[in-house]
Amino acid sequence: MPVSRIRCGVVGVGSLGQHHARIYSGLPGAELAGIFDTSKARAEEIAAKVGCRCFASLDELAGACDAVSIVVPTDRHAEVALPLLERGCHLLIEKPICASLDEAEQVLAAARSKGCLVQVGHVEHFNPVMAFLEKEADRPQYITAERLAPYQVRGTEVGVVLDLMIHDIGIVLALVKSPIAKIDSVGINVLSKTEDIANARIQFENGCVANLSASRMSLRKSREVRIFQDNAYLSLDFMNQSGHLVRKSDIIAFGLKMKVGLVKAGDTSSVPVHQIPIEKGEPLALELAHFVESVARRRQPKVGAELGRSALEVAIAITDQIRRK
Repeated sequence: MPVSRIRCGVVGVGSLGQHHARIYSGLPGAELAGIFDTSKARAEEIAAKVGCRCFASLDELAGACDAVSIVVPTDRHAEVALPLLERGCHLLIEKPICASLDEAEQVLAAARSKGCLVQVGHVEHFNPVMAFLEKEADRPQYITAERLAPYQVRGTEVGVVLDLMIHDIGIVLALVKSPIAKIDSVGINVLSKTEDIANARIQFENGCVANLSASRMSLRKSREVRIFQDNAYLSLDFMNQSGHLVRKSDIIAFGLKMKVGLVKAGDTSSVPVHQIPIEKGEPLALELAHFVESVARRRQPKVGAELGRSALEVAIAITDQIRRK
């Protein structure tokens, strides 16, 4: 017997939600049942583009779907998620999971009560760069992350920590796997009512330190992470899906060559810098494919609600510290 496809829907088809709809419409194993947006004109426009039904209400959408992407402003995540969970829909909630820990706990409790899966849209975990990091960054001691973006009104219902830095918080938590000992942070409001530029230094109990910087006041986009550990240095570009790696063993071998005269003093051209072979892919498509497969197999997703809640907890701690200063 052929396996039935997962009926998927999208709530909120703005600049990001439209791509959820686009990907579901062509994703093997998925059927785009339809979309809902508070703007009827926008919903009709996107429905026409992807060839799906445009629902008149959230409740109607829920009745036609097994799984739903929630792609609305952060401060509306819980408002949309809770009735969908009540109807038994599995959810992919764009990051952060909610605007507050209290709302996140409500969503987690509802998901457990109804036996629903919740995946959180920390899309960088599905970037092919992350797959490489998960294999090679096995004992990070110092991490720097920089995430820059030009200013836009979308997303400013929350500060830059919950808007942008939370991506890198999720990455660091997944790599370090240690409780946090201390956080020191600073942030500045420029055009928004909340911080537009922020820096956080996170010290973990295992000794690792992560220095995270985020800005939505930049003239350029950048999403870069550098990791230092006792056997290697890794520099990764999440935006361009590229990077390089320098291994300690190669540096030792290079030093020995210098010692015996095989390399002239001052010549660093022979230092082995490995370009990382990353098979490029669209992270959002990989993320949605994982979500659909998780629903089909009834297994917990890679980035579940608990990880989403942990990232939110750290982001709120940073935000609160910034606002107390």
